[in-house]
Amino acid sequence: MTDFVFPVPPVAQIPVVDSGAFPVRRIYCIGRNYAAHAIEMGHDPDREPPFFFQKNPDSLDASGTFPYPRMTDDVHHEVELVVALKSGGTDIQLDTALDHVWGYAVGLDMTRRDLQGEAKKLGRPWEIGKSFEHAAPVGPLHPVSEIGHPDRGRIALTVNGELRQQGDLDQMIWKVPEIIGYLSRYFELAAGDVIMTGTPSGVGPVKRGDRIEAEIDGLGTLSVQVV
Repeated sequence: MTDFVFPVPPVAQIPVVDSGAFPVRRIYCIGRNYAAHAIEMGHDPDREPPFFFQKNPDSLDASGTFPYPRMTDDVHHEVELVVALKSGGTDIQLDTALDHVWGYAVGLDMTRRDLQGEAKKLGRPWEIGKSFEHAAPVGPLHPVSEIGHPDRGRIALTVNGELRQQGDLDQMIWKVPEIIGYLSRYFELAAGDVIMTGTPSGVGPVKRGDRIEAEIDGLGTLSVQVV
């Protein structure tokens, strides 16, 4: 047994809808994967290949609260379909990509938009705006064995009852098999990897005291209180 110099940190995890937990290895996020959102962010979705960034596994938070982060005055909500992998590999083919999926959940890609904007202007990585403590609120995972592979259905978000985001999973520019296949060209995917698949248009700021309700057909509602 390895004699670690301090206690091993807890394993990042996502609760499973009935019982148990899914251990998380890495989090990959695809940017601007809904055409309307790409346009509202000032980009042309028809001419851009997919691109990715990462969040830290310990950014995940299933507590139902989102502590407003430091060093920012402009935090935005982004509702996303979360994909959890049970296996992986390299150069995964489209016709077998979904075989690697364990389940799906509702998630939020919370973004310090002001810090992300500064990084963009300087041509720097986005992590300072994307990968901070509690930056990925998440609901329970639903296993494929129970719900199959959702490829269409409403995805929406309200803040204090006001509809902010609304779309359909079938509006994703890059579908889940394509995302898995593309990622596997550049990374060796493995069990425990999580993919956040992008957000519809309508992203916007939240403040302390706000109640976020994010939902995807078949996956229920993720309720998060901003504190």
